[in-house]
Amino acid sequence: MILFIVGLVVTLRSERSLVDRRLEGYLAEKEVKLEQAELGQGKNSALTNWVNERVATTSFGDNISRELARADIKLKSGEYIILMMFSSVFTALFSFFFFDGSWFFAIVGLIFGLFIPRIFVGFQQSKRLQKFNDQLPDMLNLMVNGLRTGFSALQAMEAVSRELPSPISDEFRRVVQEMQLGVSMETALENLQRRIASEDLDLAITAINIQREVGGNLAEILDTISHTVRERIRIQGEMRAITAQVKYSGRFLALMPVALGLALWGLNREYMMEFFQEPVLCGYVLLGISGVMLVIGYFVLDKVGTVEI
Repeated sequence: MILFIVGLVVTLRSERSLVDRRLEGYLAEKEVKLEQAELGQGKNSALTNWVNERVATTSFGDNISRELARADIKLKSGEYIILMMFSSVFTALFSFFFFDGSWFFAIVGLIFGLFIPRIFVGFQQSKRLQKFNDQLPDMLNLMVNGLRTGFSALQAMEAVSRELPSPISDEFRRVVQEMQLGVSMETALENLQRRIASEDLDLAITAINIQREVGGNLAEILDTISHTVRERIRIQGEMRAITAQVKYSGRFLALMPVALGLALWGLNREYMMEFFQEPVLCGYVLLGISGVMLVIGYFVLDKVGTVEI
């Protein structure tokens, strides 16, 4: 009876479930983040909050959130849409006043302004993906060394999240946290693959999932993948150096007419206005055709300089 009473007291005072122990440290960080988010949300305008509520539950909002997460931009879907609207209005007003009240150029600026945030997000995505791919061989080598010294796959991933720099450490820290909360490794790696659209990462994740199902030496498999990824990165670097002239020639030829037109507009505006005299439709049609041809030429040269490896 004494032992039963002592055990009951100890159980009521100190015993916690495994899930509670795992959640304790994570929830402490989440509470701090939630407090910061609430403070930041209080500073948002009513329009931003209204857009967030309308967009957050739609597929369009999910796509925007996924794109922002891949670019590591700390914005909500509604904030991103508000930014697109401001960018569109600003470029429309700038085009309207710069081109002496031309509604045609105002509409062109309105449409172009919608794509400015998207271009920036795409640039950040490609930059972060390139950095992630460059760090991937080091990550695989660190996992191989950890597995050979007796670490489990989870411990090897935790070492990656501690030792390597961002962005690969941030992503694997999130994978480790998901697995510690009870998410299976396949699901956590699938979430990682959805956040990082890398072919090399897809190869490594596929190898890990297959090894977990059929068995085998995971360290040796990852070592082979690491060598393949390193050689692929080396060849890609050589191909970028070889095709750099073609790519930059296409960019220069595409931007040169635009820069020349703006320069003539500033130096001799009357001469440029002759292009838009009666019949006005002829000048606008020629301008549209030349713009389409420039875009086609740019993408053709970019495709010529792109080599799939």
